[in-house]
Amino acid sequence: MKRRLYTPALVAALLLAGCANMDTNALMQSGATAAQAAMLTDSDVQQLSVASCQDQDSKNQIAAASSTYVKRLANVSKGLPTSVNGAPLNFKVYQTKDVNAWAMANGCVRVYSGLMDLMTDDEVRAVLGHEIGHVALGHTKKAAQVAYSVSAARGAAGSVGGTVGALSKSQLADLGEQLVNAQFSQKQESQADDYSFDLLKSKGYNPQALVTSFQKLAKLDGGQSSIMSSHPASADRAKHIQDRIASGK
Repeated sequence: MKRRLYTPALVAALLLAGCANMDTNALMQSGATAAQAAMLTDSDVQQLSVASCQDQDSKNQIAAASSTYVKRLANVSKGLPTSVNGAPLNFKVYQTKDVNAWAMANGCVRVYSGLMDLMTDDEVRAVLGHEIGHVALGHTKKAAQVAYSVSAARGAAGSVGGTVGALSKSQLADLGEQLVNAQFSQKQESQADDYSFDLLKSKGYNPQALVTSFQKLAKLDGGQSSIMSSHPASADRAKHIQDRIASGK
């Protein structure tokens, strides 16, 4: 899956260029929404992430606390950070055959049972490290800004103030879907990989699991799994981590 990061300014330009049939007020509001997205505060992003995560939770089957998946995830995540950038990490399992995992800026981390079926505990931990890295490094905040700009401006309706309150139910659902499928840049993906490597090593876990997780994902969908971008390719990412292990750095 190719991932392209759109800045709020570029989103505004694209929206304005493609909305010839919209009236002037709608066009101006689209631009205003994109501009507001660029100025979203950490608090705004937290609100959007909480609402988006709640929307996703309502649409998916969450594994019961007594399930093997939840108990296993609790054990796997035991040595990982409990909070990032002041946001408590909240782990849940979606019961689905899909192979995926994601995190949002508010610390919402969701792992799909299909991924847990595919991977060992060490590999699941490595994937969690990658997703937590996107939060810790501010990638999910930038993704929320872009998603807000696109979701709100598509409707070009309602007040641009109030962030969450300005979005309709359908726009909020659309924003949630965008955050789950956030299109991170190649640089961001590599940074999250390195974050996971450093985290695993600092906690005494074997970073080789990050390599084998990439190798397994590379076999899915011709190397284009829903969880990992193929830019850079999973094989290249595995090699990068393997080189770091070999160098000891």
